[in-house]
Amino acid sequence: MRETIRFAWGNSSLGDFMVAMSGKGLVALEFSSNRSAAEDALRVHFPEADIIDSEQELTDVLSKVQHAIEAPGFDPAIPLDLRGTPYEVEVWSMLRAIPVGETTNYGALAAKLGTRDARGVTEAITCNPVAVLVPCHRVVKKDGSISGYRWGVKRKRELLARERRPGASETL
Repeated sequence: MRETIRFAWGNSSLGDFMVAMSGKGLVALEFSSNRSAAEDALRVHFPEADIIDSEQELTDVLSKVQHAIEAPGFDPAIPLDLRGTPYEVEVWSMLRAIPVGETTNYGALAAKLGTRDARGVTEAITCNPVAVLVPCHRVVKKDGSISGYRWGVKRKRELLARERRPGASETL
């Protein structure tokens, strides 16, 4: 029996975003201005699944994700179905433990994993399919400067700025 992945599009002040849900939870949250390319990438990433446009079924998820994008302290309480190598999932779990309004650097994450080489951490972060809810935007260079971001440095800067605003870490 083939798996079903349902997707839908929403919009936020940071641009259009796509959510994709399996039967277990959110498998992707991607910012994109090119809907067809993002949908094609979803099909490539899940070649064994039926990919179905499900805007009506995902209205509640879209609303919660949009709120989480706009208000950093909001916990949308959406289950995640993180799929990657065990190492990637471990890195992504570490990202989720970084409090709202705080940052860390690639080397510090690598050290927590028992290595001095941050390249593996960087690669795992690059593969993160869930923007905002797996907050890879909270990882910066050792000197505190902003490095790349899969969904654009401008978005990363804005997400970090929102999290530094008074009251941003409060849950709503």
